[in-house]
Amino acid sequence: MPSHPVRATRPKAISPEAIQPEAMSPDAAPNMAEGPAPADDLRWIATFLEAQAAEQDSARNTLLAYGRDLRDAQGWLAHRGLRFATASRTDVESYLMSCDAQGLARATRARRLSALRQLYRFAYDEGWRRDNPAIEITGPGKSKRLPGTLSAQEVTALMEAAPRTGRSPVDRLRNACLMEVLYATGMRVSELVSLPVAAARGDPAMLLVRGKGGKERMVPLSAPARVAMTAWLAEWDAAAEAGRAKGKPVPRHLFPSRSADGHMTRIRFYTLIKEICVIAGLDPVRVTPHVLRHAFATHLLAGGADLRVIQTLMGHADVSSTEIYTHVLEDRLRALVMDHHPLADTPPRGDDPAGTA
Repeated sequence: MPSHPVRATRPKAISPEAIQPEAMSPDAAPNMAEGPAPADDLRWIATFLEAQAAEQDSARNTLLAYGRDLRDAQGWLAHRGLRFATASRTDVESYLMSCDAQGLARATRARRLSALRQLYRFAYDEGWRRDNPAIEITGPGKSKRLPGTLSAQEVTALMEAAPRTGRSPVDRLRNACLMEVLYATGMRVSELVSLPVAAARGDPAMLLVRGKGGKERMVPLSAPARVAMTAWLAEWDAAAEAGRAKGKPVPRHLFPSRSADGHMTRIRFYTLIKEICVIAGLDPVRVTPHVLRHAFATHLLAGGADLRVIQTLMGHADVSSTEIYTHVLEDRLRALVMDHHPLADTPPRGDDPAGTA
C-alpha cells in the first residue's frame, strides 16, 4: 500500500488564494444586493471548499480550481450588483456566455459550470437558497464521474478497526458508534456529527435525521449500530454527569466537542476515518465519509433494495442523484462476470476461416 503520511493524519488545507476575492471596482460594491444570511459570497466559497475537502476528499488542485472559478464568477456578478444569493439562471447563463466570448476552452467552461452547480447544490442543502439556478443549464460538460465505493469486506475491516482506534477506551467507543451509525444509515457526515443526543435515547430502531435545508427523514439502525450507540450513550451519560457535578452545561449533541457548534466537526471526522483506515489496512486515500455513504447505497442496491427507497434513505431530492449507483453496480457486475464466467476469455465466434466448423 502506498504511504501517504500527511493525508492519513489530517485533511488538505484550503489554500488562502482559493478564496481570495477578485479586485472589485469601487462603483460596483454599493450596487450589490442584500441577500439572506449567510449570504456573504466569500463565506459561501470558503464553506463550500471546506465541505469538498472533508466530505468529497477533493484533491488540492481541484479545490484551487474551484476557488478560482467561483472567485471569477463572484467578481463578474459583483460588477453587476449581484451576489450568489440573488443570481438567477439568466445571470448564470450570461456569465457562461461571457466566458465563451473570452475564448475560454471547453474544458474550462465546463469546469466553471460544474463549480457553480455544486456551489448552488451545497447552498440549497444548507438552506441558503431555495433553488439551484445552474442545475438545468446545458454546458459542454464531461461525463459524470461515478462515485468511489468499497466492498463489503472492506467495510467489515473498517467496522472491526474502529473500536481499536483511539487513545482511550472512551475514544474507541465513540469511534465504533460513529462508523456503525454512518454505514447503517448512509447519512451525510454533517448529519452524523450534528446528531442530537435526544435522537439516541430509548434504543431506537429508527433515527430521525434533520438533513441540510431542514428536511427530516427516518433512517433505520442495524443491530450492530444500536449496540454501539447504546455503549457510547452509557459513556456519554457518565461524562455528562461528571461535568454537571463540576458546573458544566450538559451537551446537546451525541458527539460533543469544544467546536463553535458544540459537536465534532466534519474535518475532525475526516481525519478520524483516515486513522481507522490505517488500522484496517486500507489505503487512506481511497476512503472518506462520502465513500462510506456511497458504499451504503451501492450495497443496498446490490441486495435488491428499490431505488426510490434508497433515495428516501439518503435524502436525495431528485432520484437522478440516486440513479448513478445503478451504474456503479453495473460496472461491478460486468467485472464480476468477466472475472468468473468460464467463457469470458473465449475468442469471438464467427465464420471459421479454415472452413472446419
